[in-house]
Amino acid sequence: MCCNQPVSTTSRPLNRWAIGWRIAATLLGIGLMVNGSVRMSDDVWPFGPMSQYAFSPADDATIVITRVEGQFVDGRRADLPLRVEVTGISRAEIEARIPQIQADPSLLRGVAQGWESRHPGGPALQTLWLVQDETHLVDGRKGPTRLVELASWTVPR
Repeated sequence: MCCNQPVSTTSRPLNRWAIGWRIAATLLGIGLMVNGSVRMSDDVWPFGPMSQYAFSPADDATIVITRVEGQFVDGRRADLPLRVEVTGISRAEIEARIPQIQADPSLLRGVAQGWESRHPGGPALQTLWLVQDETHLVDGRKGPTRLVELASWTVPR
C-alpha cells in the first residue's frame, strides 16, 4: 500500500469452485511429495525426497567437491567455476559424467568452449583438469584435504 490510500475492509467468501480447486491443488502437491519421497529419488525434485538436505555427514565422512581447473596459454592456472553462465555447463552435469570423462577426457571440450565463448579476448585455455577436493572429517571437524586428479585434457590448437 502506498501513501494515503484507504485499506479495504470488505471481503467476500470463496465460492465452492474456488475452495475446491485450492483443496485439489494442495492434495496434488502433497501427493506428489509423498510419492517422490517414497518411490523416487532426488531426480524428481522438487517432488523427490531431497535427501541431500535431510541429514548431516557422519563425523568421519569424506566431503568431495568436483571442480575443473584450467591452465591458460599465459601459464596461469585457475579454477573454472562450473556454472552455466561462466563455463556453459553446471557442476551437476560434470559430476554425472565423471566415468565417461575419465574414459574420454576430450569430453572436457564443452567446458573449454563454454569458457572461451563467455570470455572473448581473454587468454586461451591450454589444459583442463577434472579434479576433486576430498576433505576428511575428523570427529565432525575439517581434517586433511587432498586434491585428486581424475582426468586431464590438452586443448587442441
